[in-house]
Amino acid sequence: MAGYFITGTDTDCGKTAVTLGLMALLQARGHKVLGMKPVASGAEPTPDGLRNEDALRIQAQGSQKTPYQQINPYAFEPPIAPHLAAAQQDETIHFDALQANYQALAQQADYTLVEGVGGWRVPLGPEGDVSDLAAALGLPVILVVGLKLGCINHTLLTVDAIQASGCTLLGWVGNQIDPEMEARDENLITLKVQIHAPCLGVVPYLDKPSADEVAGHIQWLSE
Repeated sequence: MAGYFITGTDTDCGKTAVTLGLMALLQARGHKVLGMKPVASGAEPTPDGLRNEDALRIQAQGSQKTPYQQINPYAFEPPIAPHLAAAQQDETIHFDALQANYQALAQQADYTLVEGVGGWRVPLGPEGDVSDLAAALGLPVILVVGLKLGCINHTLLTVDAIQASGCTLLGWVGNQIDPEMEARDENLITLKVQIHAPCLGVVPYLDKPSADEVAGHIQWLSE
């Protein structure tokens, strides 16, 4: 059993797209893979309860059918910071429950990918933030870099924070979210020089890419 924690430089940097691409890549190598979105804000009411679009996509990509509540134990309707959404519902995000969910998924798969919410230091409540959750799960981190103006600063600050947390930065994936980004290649060169972890791939700007499309732009993943 192995797993990875997927975080990003910001909200909407492409964490879910890259998570799905990594899942597809591992599945193409013959592995049984499941994903998890422990905490999600911006969920829609359904007859079965609140459902988050990203978590549903991760559930659908899994190598076997898994109950939604295992994929996304904490779902909140308002699209706001999760600690604020939880407080509005008078609810606390408990790390021990998330660890138990992760272990249950990991026992069913060769690889389990856990996608964080927002960026690396997004608060989750009294028990800590996203970085504390990654540390509690004991997983190496893959950083998704949203390629746009300002990404160098966002990325280097996030890398420093990951390293300061004691977590292992396995590598990073560049994901172009601005189709008209200027000096994209020059930005990538700077990041490759400054980040002391491998670039696992660069995903060009794609409109609603499939998991397989994203997987095609990831060149390396440790096994």
